[in-house]
Amino acid sequence: MAGLEDLSERVDRLLLRHQELKRTSALLEQQLLAVTAERDSLRSRLAAARSRVDALLERLPANGGKAGTP
Repeated sequence: MAGLEDLSERVDRLLLRHQELKRTSALLEQQLLAVTAERDSLRSRLAAARSRVDALLERLPANGGKAGTP
């Protein structure tokens, strides 16, 4: 009978641990989604900034902007 009680306790502990791990996994998944969204937003902002810099570079004079050079 003691063996059955031990087994029952172990199963109960395993079930509790499983529930804890499921909650932890769900929280980590939410964090991953948030970080992924932030990364995508930052990539988009970086692409926009690069585009603006490229547009500004195209507006620079061909001679490198040296004053007094014909």
